[in-house]
Amino acid sequence: MDSQVKRGFLDACVLATIARGDSYGYQIVKSAPAALGLSESTLYPILRRLKASGQVTEYAQEHNGRTRKYYSITSQGRDWLAAFVQQKSEIEDVLRYIEGGVNHD
Repeated sequence: MDSQVKRGFLDACVLATIARGDSYGYQIVKSAPAALGLSESTLYPILRRLKASGQVTEYAQEHNGRTRKYYSITSQGRDWLAAFVQQKSEIEDVLRYIEGGVNHD
């Protein structure tokens, strides 16, 4: 998958995972679609970027005697995610156009 396209989908998948309920790094990686190839090393820069842009917040909570960072989606993150989904028909149009080129003799 192209890196620019993948970045948008990675951001959307991370936000969609957190929108389902506050979550922590390892759980976010396990919840994301395998086709995206999300790993903890790629997740944390995404979370830092989403946090800096105000789309997620972070808080610490103790779990089994250790402190774990949890991430929560903000209203700004929900708005971005909704706008991303609104582009579905545009993305489908582009894919149909590309398929026409692939299937053209």
